[in-house]
Amino acid sequence: MVQEVKPLGKWQPWAQLFCGLICMAMIANLQYGWTLFVDPIDAKYHWGRASIQIAFTLFVLTETWLVPVEAWFVDRYGPRAVITFGSILIAAAWAVNSVANSLPLLYTGAILAGIGSGAVYGTCVGNALKWFPYRRGLAAGITAAGFGAGAALTVQPIANMIATSGYEQAFLYFGIGQGVVVFILSFFIRAPKVKLPAPKKVSTLLQTKVDYTPAQMVKKPVFWLMYAMFVMVASGGLMAAAQIAPIARDFGVANVPVTLLGVTMAALPFAISLDRIGDGFGRPFFGFVSDTIGRENTMFIAFGTAAVALSLLVFHGSSPVIFVLFTALFFSVFGEIYSLFPATSGDTFGSQFATTNNGLLYTAKGTAALLVPLASVVSGAYGWSAVFGIAVVLNAIAALLAIFVLKPMRRKFVEGGVAAVSEPVMAGGEQPAR
Repeated sequence: MVQEVKPLGKWQPWAQLFCGLICMAMIANLQYGWTLFVDPIDAKYHWGRASIQIAFTLFVLTETWLVPVEAWFVDRYGPRAVITFGSILIAAAWAVNSVANSLPLLYTGAILAGIGSGAVYGTCVGNALKWFPYRRGLAAGITAAGFGAGAALTVQPIANMIATSGYEQAFLYFGIGQGVVVFILSFFIRAPKVKLPAPKKVSTLLQTKVDYTPAQMVKKPVFWLMYAMFVMVASGGLMAAAQIAPIARDFGVANVPVTLLGVTMAALPFAISLDRIGDGFGRPFFGFVSDTIGRENTMFIAFGTAAVALSLLVFHGSSPVIFVLFTALFFSVFGEIYSLFPATSGDTFGSQFATTNNGLLYTAKGTAALLVPLASVVSGAYGWSAVFGIAVVLNAIAALLAIFVLKPMRRKFVEGGVAAVSEPVMAGGEQPAR
């Protein structure tokens, strides 16, 4: 039976959101801190960047494609059990990485990290959508902000430990620490048991009155359009997140000092720190904006800005200041996909199955991750400008699709959704919840 409790007052949803935020921050390094380890691992074992980055792809694939399975366990056993399970795996994963002396062992660590991270990520975002059904953009954005900005405070400490004690020690100690924090917080996370009251101010957002099951959702063309757009935008961001250190070194700016607002740091750690801050800020910001002006309008603004930022990196990325500023701008508008798409999914397919439905949409991130090793191949043949150029085109197409295709398609789907109530969803003839 699902472990659920009744709301304990007006602060209970915010307390749940806070717990989810911290859990997400603890798993952020599994993805965003990875780039710091690539070159040190290669320097020790000479496996090559492309072979090492397969580990990143395996991490993202297992983190995303198994979320629907983990969501099923959330519905059956409650969020606490799934997050506890995830905490054990994320600690074990980096412990394995710390002793990995072969590619198969490194890949094993990546798979463990992916399973554990997905268990935490999918549970926390799904829980946020359930606690805040009328402010899904903001709730998903705040929760996802932990994953986007969680690595910001630890980038420099990890880099320092790698430099002074070796990457093996950094893997071990940070991995155990992150796992312990998530393990403790897992005991405080619950799902709402009763339907939460609607706000006094009526929302103007386009929201369905039908709760579609996962089986129903995957039969709808609007789902697959959202999935394709997710892949288009996520591919460029994942490539940049995984490869930013090699990119900076190839551009010749990694160790060049940059001074901004009185702060001086080498370009690479400065860029990564600002990237995490921008990513973390952008997720709740664009989620809040989308609650106000609509999901598709916000997508158009964010995806279009990403295309502009990447275009400037194509032509001026060898400037240390431009590299730092415009990678930060790109990640500020990239991370919003992790608030906009979950919110759009909830608006389109309902709250009852929000965790599993969003988990299925989230697998698009795994599909996009398949392009990360390809980026190394393309950059080797044509340079990073070619990789960025492809990402520019994909972001521009997604921006246009949001306004001219997704917006009218979703409106037609939601307005015609009442007819779906007559569709049988289970043996026994039960209907979708209203």
